[in-house]
Amino acid sequence: MELREKVAVVTGGANGIGAALARRFAAEGARAVIVVDLDLAHAEAVAQEVRGVAFKADVGVEADVVRVVRETEQRFGGVDLWCSNAGIFFLGGVETPNAQWQKIWDVNVMAHVYAARAVVPGMLARGGGYLMHTASAAGLLSQIGSATYSVTKHAVVALAEWLSITHGEQGIKVSVLCPQAVRTNMIAGTEEGGVAGVDGVIEPEQVAQAVIEGLADERFLILPHPQVAEYLRRKTADYDRWLGGMRRLQRRFQDSLPQS
Repeated sequence: MELREKVAVVTGGANGIGAALARRFAAEGARAVIVVDLDLAHAEAVAQEVRGVAFKADVGVEADVVRVVRETEQRFGGVDLWCSNAGIFFLGGVETPNAQWQKIWDVNVMAHVYAARAVVPGMLARGGGYLMHTASAAGLLSQIGSATYSVTKHAVVALAEWLSITHGEQGIKVSVLCPQAVRTNMIAGTEEGGVAGVDGVIEPEQVAQAVIEGLADERFLILPHPQVAEYLRRKTADYDRWLGGMRRLQRRFQDSLPQS
C-alpha cells in the first residue's frame, strides 16, 4: 500500500507512535489524516501540523468509534487505512482489579473489534482497504510484570490473524505492529524501557518508518525490533526452553516488577 491520496485514520494519535504515524502519513502524501484521541488539544495540534482533522473519542466505546468512521466517510468518502493504535498499560498479575481488566480489554482489544466492525463493510464495498493493529512484541511473546497487557496484546494479534484469514481474499489487507520499547509516555519513569527495553529503546519515528515499509510490502508482521522474529522462532521451536529463558529474564528485572 502507498499512502499517496489515501485517507488514513490513526487512533491514539495525539502523541507517541500515533503522532509519528500521522506525521509520516502526511509526508507520504495522504489525502487526509484523521487524528483520534481522548486528548483533543494534542490531537488538534497534530492534526493542524499535518493539515488533517482531529476527533475526540474513547475508542473503548463503540459509539465513539462508529461516529469517527461515519464522519470520516461523510467528509472524505471512505477510509483507506485504519490504524488501531491507541492502547493502555497496567502493571500487575491476575490480582489486578476487575475494573482495570475491563478497561484494558475495552481499549486494547474491543477498540480493534469496533473499528473492524465499522470500517470493513465500507472497505469491501469500495473493493478493499487496510487495517493496521498496534499490538506489541508482548502480543507475540509476553509482557513480564503485566498479565493484562500480555493477554490483551495476544488477543489483538489473534484478531488480526482472523481478519486476514477471513477477508484477505476480499481485498482487505491486515498488518500487526509489534515493537518492543519505544520512547513514549508508556515507558516514562522506567530506566531505559525496563524489561521491554532489553534490546534498546527506539524512537516513534523509527516505528513510523517500519510501518511505511511494512505497508508497502503488505507484511502481516511489522517488527521495528527485528530481534523479535528470532525470539518468536525460538518460542515455537521449543516452548519449554523459551519459558525458562523468560523466567531468567524476569529474575533479572525482579526489582522493577510489582510485588504480589
